[in-house]
Amino acid sequence: MSVNLIAHTQLSDGFYDSLDIYNEFIEYEGNQFDRWRATDAQAVALSAIRTCYSANKPSEIVATEGERYFGNTASDGEGGTEADRLFRHITRSGHTSTLEHLSFTFAVEGVSRALLAQLTRHRVGFSYSVQSQRYVRMGSSDKSGGFDYVVPPSIREKEPGAMAVYKASMRALQQDYDTLRELSVPPEDARMALPNAAATNILMTVNLRALLDFYAKRKGGRGSQWEIAELAERLRKEVTKVEPWLEPYFDAV
Repeated sequence: MSVNLIAHTQLSDGFYDSLDIYNEFIEYEGNQFDRWRATDAQAVALSAIRTCYSANKPSEIVATEGERYFGNTASDGEGGTEADRLFRHITRSGHTSTLEHLSFTFAVEGVSRALLAQLTRHRVGFSYSVQSQRYVRMGSSDKSGGFDYVVPPSIREKEPGAMAVYKASMRALQQDYDTLRELSVPPEDARMALPNAAATNILMTVNLRALLDFYAKRKGGRGSQWEIAELAERLRKEVTKVEPWLEPYFDAV
């Protein structure tokens, strides 16, 4: 399994340009983001939350309220800035629709079709583009070189006999697929012979609220199958590399 974050919430150049009209936002060099150490996602989260409660326009909130939230230590004694305190308060109060404005796009590669079936049960807040077994031909002589497959640890870690049986099954299914194709069965029908273990690739975009809900349900120790539990941890790792302030949110679910 390979999981890579390929895109996430970023402020537009136009938004940065609009901040120039607020003198309090500009420093002698650079801008307040350098001093605040705030990420673009935090700026979006602040804008979303304060839009609900502030007389200021959404486009004005970072410039007019940013110092108050990003420039001061959290008053609840739990660490971070006043922005962190606000984010904690909103999350605990259940106003998590404001987290839907933060999104992440992942390349998820080399996972099984069994995992795909579980993953796509999560629909609200998720978007998927999946490698097609109809249009990507999986024959031994095709560009793919045949289908790849995922091996469960329960098979890999057993005595060699279990792995031998599993590999033999995969070879037989590949041969069956190839034979069906040789008999002029179209790929979209020949794929019916491919197993749940067959590997696929997914481009997935998810908002933060949906991702935290997914993690709460699929992380290890919640009865999830090993592959989707591993995916949950890898998604968390990718997100917190670029948005380390979100680490406690994953811990809390």
